[in-house]
Amino acid sequence: MIIPKLHYISQGDSPKEHLNNIQKACSSGAELVQLRVKNFSEKKTLKIATQAREITSHFQTRLIINDHYKIAKEVKADGVHLGQSDVCPTVARKYLYTWQMIGGTANTMKDCENLLDKQIDYISLGPFRETTTKENLSPVLGLKGYIAITDVLITPIPIIAVGGITTNDVTNLLGAGISGIAVSGEITRDFDSIKTFNELLKASSTAEQRYTFE
Repeated sequence: MIIPKLHYISQGDSPKEHLNNIQKACSSGAELVQLRVKNFSEKKTLKIATQAREITSHFQTRLIINDHYKIAKEVKADGVHLGQSDVCPTVARKYLYTWQMIGGTANTMKDCENLLDKQIDYISLGPFRETTTKENLSPVLGLKGYIAITDVLITPIPIIAVGGITTNDVTNLLGAGISGIAVSGEITRDFDSIKTFNELLKASSTAEQRYTFE
């Protein structure tokens, strides 16, 4: 399974704003969008996810649903992203379609190792720096934190960096052994930045896979 190098995590103060931003991201060239809505009922989240699936399908953009793996299956999203307090990925894997991807959140080397045997398709490792998008933020990793982990963690599973990332950070992150990035704030502020992110990520495609396996 090929995991896109750029993930847009949806942002907005209302469901409508989330959906508008998802549409803008898709029309600006996003290959993968993660719908991340909090504090809504299951029924409301399902409605938003259904609309998000319609938008992303139109643009042939992949859609990941944050947290809600049952909704991800119901709307036939491309997968689900599970945080550390969400259901175990192995439980979600049994429930989902075989073609749906699962991403897991990590902050430490131990988190990454714990995820490796949980049938995940990518690890979202962060935060890179302070961000206002998420409450109760885990300790910030910075470039040194990523290098400390990627130097030791030998796995073909893509590592996606997340947390306050801007276009200026991409080259250094790829050099640190990161496969891709997940961005919310920077893209929401300027959807044209998707083009720049994509160019930067593809320019260093040789850095995509640090480890080769026989």
